[in-house]
Amino acid sequence: MSDQSQPTIIVPARLASVRFPKKLLAEINGKALILHTADRLQKEVPEFELFFAVDGEELALLLEEQGYETVLTNPSLPSGTDRIAEANKILNRNLIINVQADEPTVVRSHIVALSEALQDPVSSMSTLAVPFRTKKDFLDPNQVKVVLGQDGRALYFSRSAIPFDRDDNREWTPSSLKNRPLRHLGMYGYKRDFLDAFAHSEPGKLERLEKLEQLRALEMGLGISVRIVDEPTLGIDQPHDLEVLKTLLA
Repeated sequence: MSDQSQPTIIVPARLASVRFPKKLLAEINGKALILHTADRLQKEVPEFELFFAVDGEELALLLEEQGYETVLTNPSLPSGTDRIAEANKILNRNLIINVQADEPTVVRSHIVALSEALQDPVSSMSTLAVPFRTKKDFLDPNQVKVVLGQDGRALYFSRSAIPFDRDDNREWTPSSLKNRPLRHLGMYGYKRDFLDAFAHSEPGKLERLEKLEQLRALEMGLGISVRIVDEPTLGIDQPHDLEVLKTLLA
């Protein structure tokens, strides 16, 4: 019997990546990328239940051979959140944390922050943000920005450079870090009722435009509690990111 007061980590995993096909099987130091993520989570937060919502037998067998638990889900699901929602129909957990399968540098503080943010009674989701380090990264549409209200909840997420500084007074010196725009980190916490509602909803106009699934929650009028953390993660989006990961692991 699981402790329903503590979130369960469910990692959505699919092989059909458009930009980097079968990237979860790409080997780094002789081990598949998804196993680096799995081992990292087991090391950083061993007290959390851990499951992988996979899109087929190939990933399931790889993970199960290493002792990890998997749930098979429909390979045609449109997003990681939809995959987790389907898996949770079987697992039936009250609180869930979503860590991407291509995030092998996740640390304990990320999971704890997501878990704490889920305690916000008026938010259906939680997620993380970190200050941008450089203007170049801020202008990169592949790095998602988030703008917060005074209550620490998300107002909007975008690939555009928001908030726009009309007077161009923004500083990018080391001492200005706390005043920087915020980069969204693609890890989430969910309450079960939200997952049920999400799974029965259609992508909204903003989600379809920006290709950001978290915008569906905002379009549905649901709150997203955001915690600011100190360190970003390294998501593996392109083959050259593997070389960066190898350097970090070394």
